[in-house]
Amino acid sequence: MRTGVPSPPSDLAGRVRLHVFSEAAETGQVPQPPSISKTLGVPLEDVRAAVAELAPNDGDIWAAAPFCAVPSPFRVRALERTYWGICIWDALGIPAAIGAERAELRALCGDCGEQIHLEVTGDQLVRSEGVVHFAVPARRWWDNIGFT
Repeated sequence: MRTGVPSPPSDLAGRVRLHVFSEAAETGQVPQPPSISKTLGVPLEDVRAAVAELAPNDGDIWAAAPFCAVPSPFRVRALERTYWGICIWDALGIPAAIGAERAELRALCGDCGEQIHLEVTGDQLVRSEGVVHFAVPARRWWDNIGFT
């Protein structure tokens, strides 16, 4: 018996996860249980149970890292679509996640609130302004991911 290691998701939870990430990457929108239910042809209550299995919450999907389900201060423009990152770290990961050769990122400075403009080409940050600061060490991010 392994402790501290999550159980693998059920078949439906795996299908839901794959659909959520595929849809977010293709459209810039994180789908919610009603549309997942319709697309997968699965009863809504089963989809909600699968979502809860993946990430216990109130039933809505607020993020599928690196994608944020709602507009955030971390906007990514790539492949002629707009994506929202959960944080700057995730925003920088979106171009890689979607296979974009080029992306423009806009973020608000956490210190002064001014807009910061970054550009990614290939695997390089080719334009940057400001400093990216992580107030919480990476090993502690999931202790309270909402705060992080």
